[in-house]
Amino acid sequence: MNTISKYTKYIPYLYFLSVIIYWFTDLNKSEGLSAYPILLFAIPFLWQLIKPSRKLNFSLGIVFVCLSSYLVLAYLSDVFNIVNWSESSQKFLLFGGLLVIANLIMSLWIVRNSIRKVF
Repeated sequence: MNTISKYTKYIPYLYFLSVIIYWFTDLNKSEGLSAYPILLFAIPFLWQLIKPSRKLNFSLGIVFVCLSSYLVLAYLSDVFNIVNWSESSQKFLLFGGLLVIANLIMSLWIVRNSIRKVF
């Protein structure tokens, strides 16, 4: 149990790294070379895993809480049909909702880690 609690602080960073890697591989299939700048988003998360910094941790947490809250608003506008979307884009509504909720939870977890002074 002690080893599990020791490594739980790394879960949000690994989550965001996996999302970035998935985003890169998905775009790399269709776009090719222009997908490589997406890998730049992974640098702060890798840095937090290698050499943790409390300031960077708090900055990442606040930025991604803001982005995730914007995603929640966009998702809610889609759910309540404020903006009309095509039928093909509504197929991904469930998976998009899971991604939005997971992003918000992970970004709040990063903020909690920086407040609790885990690093």
